[in-house]
This record gives sequence, structure tokens and C-alpha cells, in this order.
Amino acid sequence: MKKIVASGKTIDDAVRNGLATWQVTEERVKIVVLEQPSRGLFGLFGAKDAKVELELIPDPLEEAEQFLQDVARTMGLSVSVERKLTKEGALLSVSGGGDLGMLIGRRGGTLDALQYLVNIVANRYSNSHLRIVLDAEDFRERRRKTLEELSERLAGRVIRTRKEVVLEPMTSHERKVIHSQLQNHPKVKTFSKGDEPNRRVVIALK
Repeated sequence: MKKIVASGKTIDDAVRNGLATWQVTEERVKIVVLEQPSRGLFGLFGAKDAKVELELIPDPLEEAEQFLQDVARTMGLSVSVERKLTKEGALLSVSGGGDLGMLIGRRGGTLDALQYLVNIVANRYSNSHLRIVLDAEDFRERRRKTLEELSERLAGRVIRTRKEVVLEPMTSHERKVIHSQLQNHPKVKTFSKGDEPNRRVVIALK
């Protein structure tokens, strides 16, 4: 935990001086009064300033971002993390030099693993459950479009051959993309079968 000691003519002045050092609001700190101010003899001699200790309360998203930076650094990558708040929680987008494919992995496997860890780190410091989606080089959007195109192509095969198609194992998020894309299809239906992590989407005739 980060702590500093700040002083001022009054308790409020001391707190303000401490907050200015970190450039945070009062909600981000725990305050302990170490010394009350005193006016001294005749209000002139031996006057003492107020002294307070401020302890910085960790911000869940800042901690998550720092964790990402540390992981990237150990992989020899220099990255920046952009934060965007969403209805579900937050989107952290990673960009930078070097081979970010190392962070993404085969079909996003490494990215999914990092996302899992980032959520654990953030929720360690959050009072309520926080959901973070991790992305790198717009991989999530590119993957979504790929899956949508794949689902339409496979739906056509099912109609043509009249045989159901079983896709490769996918994460729940990716399965949801397939289900959503084909949920209003007039001729095919989708459902999932199997257990995690080998749960698969099946596309079949209605």
C-alpha cells in the first residue's frame, strides 16, 4: 500500500496537500490524523502544523493495467493500454510495438487466459464484481467477423448436404457469436453440446 505523510496549518490543509501530491480525490484515500495543529504560546511561539497519513486505496482498473504492463514487459513487449468503460464493465485495449501476436496466441487462447487473470487482479481490489474484456490489435472484432462469416458458410453447407455440422471447441463468448448470428435463420438452428473446455456449437436443419 502506498502511504504518505502530509502537513498543513489545519487538518483539511494537510489532507489537501497530500491529495495534490498524488492528484487524486479524497475518495481514493484512507486518512489517519497523526497530529492535531496547535497555536503555540500566545498563538505565536511553538506552533505546530497538523500532520496526516494518507493511504492510497488501489483502483481496480489501474491495478489490472499495471498487471498487463508487467506481463508484457516480461515477454519483451512495450505496450500501452487504453481503457473504455462499457455497460458490462470495462474494455482494455492493448497496442504497441513488437509482436502482439504473442499476447493473442492461437485463436486468442493467450488473450483469453490473460483476460481471466486480469479479472482476478481487478476484482481483488473491487467492492463489487467487475467484468473486464481484454483486446489486442482489435482481435475481438476481427474474430467476431470471422465467426459470423464462418457460421453463414457452414449454415449453407448444412442446407446443401442436409447434415449437421459440429464446430471446433470454442469459448462461451465465441459460441454466443455463432448462436446470435444464426438465431433468426429460416432453415437452420444451433445448439451447444459437450463440457467445458470442449463444448462445441452444432448447426443443424430445423
